[in-house]
Amino acid sequence: MKKNIAIFGSTGSIGRQALEVIDAYPDRYKAEVLTAHNNARLLIEQALKYQPNVVVIGNEDKYEEVFNTLDRHHIKVYAGADAYSQVMAMENIDLVLMAIVGFAGLKPTIAAIEEKKSLALANKESLVIAGNIISEKAIKNQVQIIPVDSELSAIFQCLVGEFGNSIDRITLTASGGPFRGFDIEQLKQVTINDALKHPNWNMGNKVTVDSATLMNKGFEAIEAKWLFGLSPGQIKVVVHPQSIVHSMVHFADGSVKSLMSNADMRIPIQYAFTYPDRLPGPPDQLDLIKVKSLSFEEPDVKNFRNLALAFKALEIGGNLPCTLNAANELGVQAFLQGKISFLQISALVEECLNKVQFVKEPSLDDLLKTDRDTRQKANEYINAID
Repeated sequence: MKKNIAIFGSTGSIGRQALEVIDAYPDRYKAEVLTAHNNARLLIEQALKYQPNVVVIGNEDKYEEVFNTLDRHHIKVYAGADAYSQVMAMENIDLVLMAIVGFAGLKPTIAAIEEKKSLALANKESLVIAGNIISEKAIKNQVQIIPVDSELSAIFQCLVGEFGNSIDRITLTASGGPFRGFDIEQLKQVTINDALKHPNWNMGNKVTVDSATLMNKGFEAIEAKWLFGLSPGQIKVVVHPQSIVHSMVHFADGSVKSLMSNADMRIPIQYAFTYPDRLPGPPDQLDLIKVKSLSFEEPDVKNFRNLALAFKALEIGGNLPCTLNAANELGVQAFLQGKISFLQISALVEECLNKVQFVKEPSLDDLLKTDRDTRQKANEYINAID
């Protein structure tokens, strides 16, 4: 029988590549639900091709456009942010791929777990914001979360078969982004177009900027804490420009396991779909002779301060990671709109970490309030610059 997959964020980079995996194995997988926030045109195009049971358009202003096209094809259409969570109750969803970017993915992620859906998680922000709450709900509902981020997927795969074996630490690898080796003076001059030119990966704009600031790696460190039950001291980051080694697990006996592949997100997406099995993947297989050499170096946390700020939030905990995420979302958005400079993203994040009220053991309501308060502080910072 086919596995029915709900792709939340189907018009984004991860969602589009997930549909390529379905294209490769149409006898195994069906796109049961497709969602988008704003890209009605592409959502309609995807729906006409894959004939899902349901589509959701987050922007309610686009509902009529989507409904008028798809209703005659017997595809149910819903609209609004709440609909993301409501469709989780559908009985015929076998696997949820959560690829909505940012805070918007939190509530549907929680809804998927509460509905006991198998979860392939590409929305790292959910665990950054509410890792303790999500982890507790996953245990209570016996839901296994399979990470889709390449580095977290690598850790997950390295731990398969290692149950009970003691982990000394993990090492997350970072490409270093387009500005690896830049000093402060060079970073003052970078443009939006410069930041969107990732050397190895093809990702959405927000994630690409996060990679350039190294915030993406900070988020993954926080995500790793909750996924694998690690302390902050057990999580390290190294810069690996080739993006071939996708993180490592260091065991107590001194051995190290790593996962290597080409920089292709279809590989971890497909693994999340097929786990625990492996199927033939993209035709471009890794050839280490062509790669020739692999190098590793310490990250520059002095000039790329977001990574240090993320580890500060990881170590202190509470609602600080929630503040980190909200401030970064607003900072990246403002940078992409030309309102602040590249370096001011870190300054904005630090400002919010210092000024938003700290809550040691936050409830979900506390986190929702933290998100609102942080966005207010961030907007005040941005408007003061304008």
